[in-house]
Amino acid sequence: MGLFNAPTPERMTLTLRVMAHLLSYPDATLHGHLPELREALRSERALSASRLSELDALIDALEGGDALDTEADYVELFDRGRRTSLHLFEHVHGDSRDRGPAMIDLAQTYEKAGLYLGPDELPDYLPAVLEFASTQPPKEARALLAEMAHILNVIFSALLQQESAYASVLGALIELAGEKAQAVTIAPDEPIDESWAEPLAFDGCSSNGQAKPGTPQPVNIVRKSSATQGAQP
Repeated sequence: MGLFNAPTPERMTLTLRVMAHLLSYPDATLHGHLPELREALRSERALSASRLSELDALIDALEGGDALDTEADYVELFDRGRRTSLHLFEHVHGDSRDRGPAMIDLAQTYEKAGLYLGPDELPDYLPAVLEFASTQPPKEARALLAEMAHILNVIFSALLQQESAYASVLGALIELAGEKAQAVTIAPDEPIDESWAEPLAFDGCSSNGQAKPGTPQPVNIVRKSSATQGAQP
């Protein structure tokens, strides 16, 4: 993917927070806030009209769908496939031992910015990453999105393959990164097994490129060196 001539939004704080909510589990709390999320997107105007229209369609589907069906569809989509996983380090580290230290470093980065995760939340969960990005100035937030744009595009492509309206959220994030959302070739999806679903033990030394615990750590999300990621156009 290359840069394209998209307008650079002066503000994206509200939009990033809306994206975080839309990618979260669609429980009753989320349903109750959907009108506010729609209004926040329109008021900040960080996205193109076409992206806003797509996100309107997603919000309409969430508002009008049966609650149990919506929740079941979300679990099937995001929790049972690797290519659509919202845990970014799954796309970077997979099941390797590097994932634990990277998690620790990322959580410490959040804490330094005043963002503390709940006991059951993992720092590489995309909604958590977006909440963190929303606390940063627009330039830094845009740079963070650009750094993980290759991962976002893989998830975007997998969602397109499944004809999911959630692809609009990933497309919007790629647009905010200053990139063009376009489908890439990806390998067929594999189910995430039960052993991966359990939290990994955080052991071992910090991985290459990650800071030691207790020291400032920039968010480093690098491309996974595997042919299964697919070729970038």
